[in-house]
Amino acid sequence: MSGLIPYLLFPGNAAEALAHYQAVFGGELQMFDYATAGRHDGPPDSVAHGQLSGLVDLAGADAGADDDAVQMGGMFLSLLGTADAATLTRWYDELAAGGRVIDALQKRPWGDWDGTLVDRYGIRWLIGYHPED
Repeated sequence: MSGLIPYLLFPGNAAEALAHYQAVFGGELQMFDYATAGRHDGPPDSVAHGQLSGLVDLAGADAGADDDAVQMGGMFLSLLGTADAATLTRWYDELAAGGRVIDALQKRPWGDWDGTLVDRYGIRWLIGYHPED
């Protein structure tokens, strides 16, 4: 069993975005285009389904003609405490590259570290950790 896995619909750049997330998070990436999936509701070479499996699980596809591409408002994908501090800091930096920092990764008054950003694909992330004693 697994927990919640975000499924993101991209505006025609799902292959690029999912490959980028694999480069950041590691893991195994599987992608199937519309032709391979036997689907006819999108361009044959577009991503019909992609899944990144590993420490971070994500799924996604190219938005179909009747779908809206992801638009994130009022939410973040949270990676709070999902890895050690060094890994989370690296992820923050790599996701911020080419994107926009909303709130720098920093120590909070309660002792934890966190920060928020929008990556180059418009996905909003909350990344942080509790420092090890």
